[in-house]
Amino acid sequence: MKKLSKLDTFLILLIGAGFLYYLYIKGYIFANFENLSPKEIYQFIRKEDVIILDVRTPEEAETEGKIPASILIPLDSLRNNIKKLDKDKKIIVYCRSGNRSVSAARVLSSLGFKVYNMKGGINSWKSEGLPIE
Repeated sequence: MKKLSKLDTFLILLIGAGFLYYLYIKGYIFANFENLSPKEIYQFIRKEDVIILDVRTPEEAETEGKIPASILIPLDSLRNNIKKLDKDKKIIVYCRSGNRSVSAARVLSSLGFKVYNMKGGINSWKSEGLPIE
């Protein structure tokens, strides 16, 4: 068996680190929250009293629509608006494509909130034909 060169070893480690980073930013590892599909979220909000949190910008929410009854707190101002959220309620977080909502879910879960992240964001919600306003 051929011995790996230092460059080969470095490249393998680099690719592995990149893969772990991808899993982390998508919320698949080291996450204290669940990732649910838009259809799972839709069923969930029909059965339970939850907070639906939109972490997009106001411009995105205005042009792309929003999930009915959702509240808008952009990700960059989330920490300053934590007091607007009820810790006794479960929180469903979404954004445009599912990346910022993972960051928001990490923040909220670290502060003791019970959080669910919607995979794929509003883009996936709309592609499933679910209601928007």
